[in-house]
Parts: sequence; C-alpha cells; structure tokens
Amino acid sequence: MNNNDRINLIHRIGELEGLTDRERSALLGLLRESKTYGLVWEDKPEAVEERMQEELPVLREVPERTLISDRPDAPNHILIEGDNLEALTTLAYTHAGRIDVIYIDPPYNTGNKDFVYNDSFVDREDTYRHSKWLSFMSRRLRIAKQLLSDKGVIFISIDDNEQAQLKLLCDEVFGEENALAEILWHKNYASANDSKTFSKVLDYILVYKKTDKFTRNLLPRTEKQNVLYKYDSNDGKGKWRPDNLSVRTYSASYDYPIINPNTGVAYNPPKGRSWMTNQERVQEWIKETRVYFGLNGKGAPQLKRYLSEVQQGVVPTTYWSYDDCGHKDEARKEIKDIFGQPPFDSPKPTRLLKQILRLGSLKKSIILDFFAGSGTTLHATMQLNAEDGGHRQCILVTNNENGICENVTYERNKRVIQGYTTPKGEQVAGLTGNTLRYYKTDFVSRTRSVQNMRRLVNLSTDMLCIKEDLYAEQPTFCGERTYKNIFRYFDNGSRQMLVIYREEAIERLVELIYGMDVTDRIKIYVFSPGEDPWEDSFEDVSDKVELCALPAAIYNAYRRILPKKKTEILTTEDKADAKATPENLLFNFEEEE
Repeated sequence: MNNNDRINLIHRIGELEGLTDRERSALLGLLRESKTYGLVWEDKPEAVEERMQEELPVLREVPERTLISDRPDAPNHILIEGDNLEALTTLAYTHAGRIDVIYIDPPYNTGNKDFVYNDSFVDREDTYRHSKWLSFMSRRLRIAKQLLSDKGVIFISIDDNEQAQLKLLCDEVFGEENALAEILWHKNYASANDSKTFSKVLDYILVYKKTDKFTRNLLPRTEKQNVLYKYDSNDGKGKWRPDNLSVRTYSASYDYPIINPNTGVAYNPPKGRSWMTNQERVQEWIKETRVYFGLNGKGAPQLKRYLSEVQQGVVPTTYWSYDDCGHKDEARKEIKDIFGQPPFDSPKPTRLLKQILRLGSLKKSIILDFFAGSGTTLHATMQLNAEDGGHRQCILVTNNENGICENVTYERNKRVIQGYTTPKGEQVAGLTGNTLRYYKTDFVSRTRSVQNMRRLVNLSTDMLCIKEDLYAEQPTFCGERTYKNIFRYFDNGSRQMLVIYREEAIERLVELIYGMDVTDRIKIYVFSPGEDPWEDSFEDVSDKVELCALPAAIYNAYRRILPKKKTEILTTEDKADAKATPENLLFNFEEEE
C-alpha cells in the first residue's frame, strides 16, 4: 500500500458509521503501525504497566541513606530504587530534555537467567523470548529519547544475542540517521580455549545521538601515542618527530627540487608524489629549522612535526581494546577491592565508563544509567570529576532484586565516597566532594479526585527538589514558620523555591513576597485544581515569582508515557461519590488522548 492509499483509507475509516470511538481508534492504530520495512514483534504487556494503569509513580527520599558532602558546591547524585519504567516516568517530569549522556547495560537475554519479565526468568526455549525483550526495551528507550537533551547521546552495551534486534530497534526509536557508531569492546583479557565453537571476546556498544547538535569530544592523548615525539631542538617549541614532507596527491606546482643547505644535494619528491606546499613556504621552513635533514644534516628533507601543534586529542575508533578501556577481570577486581568478596557477577570496568563519559559529556553534564547494576557509572563519574574538576551529576536507577540496590549499588558508591580498605590492607581515599541521595518509587491513585490530587502534590515535593536541584529546606520564610502540609520553603543562597499545598496560604505569602528584595524570581509550585497557578492572586508580585500549577504539570508530563487507564465500571455508590464537579472532571486521560 502506497502512502496516498494509506491516507485515503485513514479518511474513510474516520467517516465510517456504526463504529465506536474505541473501535475507530484501534483500526487507525493498526493502520499507522503497519510498516513496509523494519523490526516487527508481538508486543507483550508488562506487570508494571498494569500497575501504572491504576497508579501514578512518584519518588520518595530515604533520608537515612543520604550522604551529604562538606563541600557546599558538591554535585548531587541520585540513586532510585524501583522498576526502571516507573522511575523513567518520574524523570519524564523532572528531567525531560535535560540528560546529556545515557549509558545502559541492559539484560542480554542469553537465556541463562539474566532477563526477568513479569517476575519470571526468560529462557532460551521461550517462544516469545525476543518479543518480550523488544517490548521491554522499546518502552524504556522511547522514554529515554524524551529525556535526552538536543545535544545528548546514548551508549548501549549488548552482546550477540540481541545486537541485531537492538540495532533495528534503535534505528526506529532514534532514527537511522542518528546512529553514530557500533563499537567493539575487547572485554576478555584472554580467550577461552575450552569453547566448543568460537571464543567470544567482544561486546558491542551502540551509540546514537538525539539530534545533529551533539558534538563528540576527543579522547586524551596517551604516553603511547606521544612516544614518537622524542626529539627536542631546545628552540622553545618542545618535542617533535620527523614526518613525511611529500603527499600522494600530485601537483605540478609542488614538484620542484629541495636543496639540502648542508650538502647542496637536490631532492625531488618521490615518483608520483609532490611536496606538501610550495617552494617559497619550504624555504621559510628551512630558515626556521623546521625542515629536518637527518641526524647528521646530510639526509633527505623531512618535516618537524611538533607535539604542541598536534590536535590535543584523539578521534575515537570503533574498536576499544582492554588496554585502553579495561576488561571483565579488571572490573571484577575493582569490585572485589571494594567489597572483599564480589557481590556482582558482571560489572563493567570504570575505565570503560570513563571513556564513554569523556566522549559524550561536558564538565556540567547530567548522566543517566537506568540499568545501574553495581553502580559503575556513578563511580566513573565521580572519578572523572576528580580528575578534570568537573561537576557532572549522575542518576542511577535499579530495582532491589536480591538486595542489589541497597547492598551493592548504594554500598559500593557509599564506600567510594567515604573511602575503603582493600583486602590487601591498602587504604583508598574517598571521593568526598560528592553528595548521594537515595529514593524509592511510590504511588498515588490515578483516579482524579481532589483528595488524590492533593496527595500527589504532597508526595511530589522530593521530585521538585530533584527537578530544581534544590534541597536546602528552611524552617521559616520571611520570619513566618513553614508547615509541611501548608507550604515549604527551599533556599540554597542563590535560588529559592516555595511549594504551596493549601491555597488558603497564598494571600499571606503574597504579602511576604511583596516586601522582599529578589534578585532572581522565586520558583513557586502551587496546588491548583486546574491549569491556572492562581496568577490573579500573585499579580502584585508577578515580577518576583515564576508560577507552576500542580498537579497539572505532572499529569501533562506523564500523559504521553503512561499506559491508558483501565475503563472503570462504577457502582451506584461510586457514582454518588464521583459527582460531576469541575475538580473530578479535570485531567481525564481518555479525553486527553
């Protein structure tokens, strides 16, 4: 079916009589989803989606696990315990379009109890093994794309089991034109001689940009790459190496003899080649001693290539050796040094993650890993910040299956921050200039009664702190005591935030704000049964505040991510309770669709 036929059929379906809205929507959906090329699989629903048909996820801080740095400017890193689909939904409100680098190491779906779907391991004999994995990944990658900034990039580790499927899926989600690389990482230090077929020593890392605004960084030069620059003429220009003065592209203008001033011997370029520049320029280089005629001064001309003039970085290749990025044994040793006995089977080496972050991040980037595992991404982020003075922030998400979030992800990075002793008795200093905050996913009913709306606003305060990167709560505002169920105030010395839960407090707060001298506008999140953040009430201080209505802003962010709410059959009592008040009719997901 060509595109015109498809468009005509869509119009005809829209005009057909006798169809319910749900039937019409289903037909149109099937028509739009049909494709002539690409990856096709049978979508398999997840239990977590079933839950989110009834409940909205929020984040609740676990304050006893918070690690606060003594440095007031320390980056705030975040660890979220919960299903990553729930956590990604909350981040769609706090971080939409703000993540600069995403790295994930999802389950490889090997059939060896590494991929859980709806609380059951998927084995090799499962008929829907690949469909389940693709459904699982597709939902998460589509949200991940929304989280990326326009300058953002995503790196995904994978192996042979799902590499081909993942490539097609990413082409669909991010666009084939945004594929940057398929990196081969040499993960094993040694091959397995007992393998029955081939010894697998490589993993893949797929790299996709969000838009053309992404700019890849260069990798730092290593001593190995600089070893050729071993000469120094003591001319103040530093180390150099001899380089070819001729080029392959022939030009008659650049085909002339160069005279060695020490011997008078003339040298023409090799056959089929020419010198890289004109004769006048070469004569200037000879006067500047830029042309090298060998150790004894009697050889053929070469160019002095100074290290100081070389591009101060290296363009990355699509093959990463274990010499440059580490290997699996190194990763296991790292985690063994931290814990004594490795509590995690397949960590990634911090050198691999640092290589990824060097390529994709800037010093103030926000980094996300929603398959956090042992927490290597945060460890690498903190190490890189310590090395280059960066202020990168890292967000980790993992479930707590077998206690991994509490006992591995959190505990590892706690020890990295506070310092630890290796099994050999070596003291490793802590990366103390970092703050780590621990959150769990929580839930609020999707039924939009005023009571549930107020509860959502009350529980969303931790999310607002994450969104604004503002955690310094104050007990008073302009001398007025704060109350957790009425209003709360946050001020870190440079930015201010008010969260107003009861609209009755607005009049008094406006009076207080009116008398304030404000450099930057105060961000005010205020409960409202609709989209209006009480603008009329704040009119006298409109130049001092930036208003946002809650929970409308949260609902709007969730709208394109959450599954449709189940159709409810109301009893007579339910209908009596759910009177058609303006508040109870607001934010209907079915209407918004």
